[in-house]
Amino acid sequence: MADHISHISPASDRRDDGTKIPHVHPLVQLHYERNWHEELQSRISKNGPWDDWTLYRLAVEAQEARLVQSFDELQCMRSLPSLEPMPHQISTARKVLHEMGGRAILADEVGLGKTIEAGLVLKEYMVRGLVRRALILVPASLVLQWVRELNQKFGIAAVAQKKEHTWHYDVVVASIDTAKRDPHRDILLNSDYDLLIIDEAHKLKNKKTTNYQFVTQLRKKYCLLLTATPVQNNLDELYNLITLLKPGQLGGQSEFAANYVVDKRLPKNEGQLQDVLSEVMIRNRRSDGDISFTKRIVKNVPLILSPEEQSLYDAVTGFVRERYDETGGDLTSMLSLVTLQREVCSSRDAVFITLVNLFKKTAEDSPMRPKIWELVEYIREIKANTKAEKALEIIRQTDEKVILFTEYRATQEYLLQFFRSHNLTAVPYRGGMNRGKKDWMMDLFRGRAQVLIATEAGGEGINLQFCHHMINFDLPWNPMRVEQRIGRVHRLGQTNDVQIYNLCTVGTIEEHIVNLLHEKINLFELVIGELDHILERFDKGEQIEKQIAQMMLESSGQGDLQNRFAHLGNRIGQIRNTSDNNKTNAPFDALLNGISDNVEVRP
Repeated sequence: MADHISHISPASDRRDDGTKIPHVHPLVQLHYERNWHEELQSRISKNGPWDDWTLYRLAVEAQEARLVQSFDELQCMRSLPSLEPMPHQISTARKVLHEMGGRAILADEVGLGKTIEAGLVLKEYMVRGLVRRALILVPASLVLQWVRELNQKFGIAAVAQKKEHTWHYDVVVASIDTAKRDPHRDILLNSDYDLLIIDEAHKLKNKKTTNYQFVTQLRKKYCLLLTATPVQNNLDELYNLITLLKPGQLGGQSEFAANYVVDKRLPKNEGQLQDVLSEVMIRNRRSDGDISFTKRIVKNVPLILSPEEQSLYDAVTGFVRERYDETGGDLTSMLSLVTLQREVCSSRDAVFITLVNLFKKTAEDSPMRPKIWELVEYIREIKANTKAEKALEIIRQTDEKVILFTEYRATQEYLLQFFRSHNLTAVPYRGGMNRGKKDWMMDLFRGRAQVLIATEAGGEGINLQFCHHMINFDLPWNPMRVEQRIGRVHRLGQTNDVQIYNLCTVGTIEEHIVNLLHEKINLFELVIGELDHILERFDKGEQIEKQIAQMMLESSGQGDLQNRFAHLGNRIGQIRNTSDNNKTNAPFDALLNGISDNVEVRP
């Protein structure tokens, strides 16, 4: 045995390079060689000396998949198999990452998916280990939507801010109004964030506001500002936003004014200014690349009210006009009564609630009290709801998911009971619900409920691309609010043509509003965002609501009201025609749209 050990001992204690080989006891070395020999024989008898070939091949493929072929490619796409961004969204994310150093204004036109672009940037930075803590400040109505998108589409564990301790999570979505208040303000200002994202950033355009000052003080490495309208009224707004993002990019205020401003609304040296802006701003337009939307198919559904419903409408209209005459034509004192006029086109339930509240507020000896109670007696005579029956008929014919919009909570409650009594599953969605209940209602609608009944407040900020049937049970007097309703279902990512049903009661003000929206403004054929420019030139959408109320109160009858609506429609139509013929009618369109030429949209 000793001879054998001697035979296998190393002939030299030095390696070829002259270094000394550590001493190993001969018995240990022999034991090792025997084990190795036995293991080799075992592998040869199975799949060869290198074990299972298929496992080896899988290991090689795994290593190849981990290789970064190009620094420019988005690594995060490997971990987002279910997300298919549009080419312009991928291009935008690349530009932010590689050319703008993670500080940019995403100024795409409305509806092109700025949220997706911001999510891609956030995810990419997280994958590369450059971002751990992110703060996302958005309007209160959009908090849940952001949380849902980040969690479901990007696999980012974002949380909605609720309590003080929530701020300590890595990715927090919050309302900017909440964030700037105590005690939250001090917590955030004493924190360091890798990435700050602000949605609807045009609300920061005034540097004197508390919002602007608060965001300036936040400590952030990267920053994204999202807005479709980075400049609305004057070029100072643009300067303020860019200074918030990259101080000094446009020089001092006086230097900026001297180089680029003729007056507050008129830029000069536009080409040079566009070059400077392109270093911090990206603006994609609907006309760029393959950005396209499905069609809107509109069906106006005229309805004849029952004699009892028509009597209630006529009685309410007479009551409201009589009160208007008594005030000497003072519209500001008529807000609650104008609401009554709008509600009567929706449901008897909505009218009833307002009348009861009005009755309680009216002095006992007022001659108005018996007149209010007269209207309640008209309500008692109504046994059916013509609109509700037509809505039920449309939903059953559709046999698909439908979102129904109403302006009034009382109408919403009535419809829930009405549909339930006809074995139709419907769920509500409204502004007063907390976040958890809103999520629950949306999950029910995605699942077993056929109908979602949403109020105006509840409809803000929700995305419903999985639904493509929509009923306007009643119509707002502001066209922009109608457009916002449609935008919940008709947006980028919608794969079906959107069917829109406008329920319209003949012989009421609704008939004139439908004609205004459909014939005069042609709202349903406008591209997304076009209505904004038209109404801005018309002195904002609120002005239209006021004018409609005044026309209704002062008209002598249906014929006179029709003529007044025709005049209003012609004025708005002229603005639209001017917009079509002069693409630079909005003072800053040419300047901003020129920036998009700097963005490469890759196939």
